Amino acid sequence: MVRKGIFCFALMVVFASAALTACFEPTKDTHPNQVLTKRNALFKQFNRALAPMTLVANERSNYVKDEFLVYAQDLEKLSTKPWAYFPADGNYPPTHARPVVWSRPAEFKDAQEKFQASVTQLVTAAHTGDLKQVQVAVYGVTTSCKACHRNFRFE
Repeated sequence: MVRKGIFCFALMVVFASAALTACFEPTKDTHPNQVLTKRNALFKQFNRALAPMTLVANERSNYVKDEFLVYAQDLEKLSTKPWAYFPADGNYPPTHARPVVWSRPAEFKDAQEKFQASVTQLVTAAHTGDLKQVQVAVYGVTTSCKACHRNFRFE
């Protein structure tokens, strides 16, 4: 009898999980080239590179120059990639990008260039090995990210 009760309970959990998953399934990327999926993947890579550097800058993690430099160089390689995935027909659900990305492309391009310049400054600071310079440079990158999100992304 106990086994039957456990089996029934387990079955209910499986069905409930399946029902909840169906309710909260994310909207699919319907673009033929899946530009939204590709740009989101690149921004996640940005976060994976930037997060450990932010911990170092906030003195919540040890500063190891060589490791930090690798993260900075990874971010620099990524810094030019997502912008190709904002084509004229790239404003469709479930994007978090605001329509201003497409209605004011010069401003969006300017934000991209400011971000890339801040990343270049970060790499330069990382080469020095000076923690204070690194902290200032990380602050520059995160400020650039926040400005772009504030102007061009729905939160």
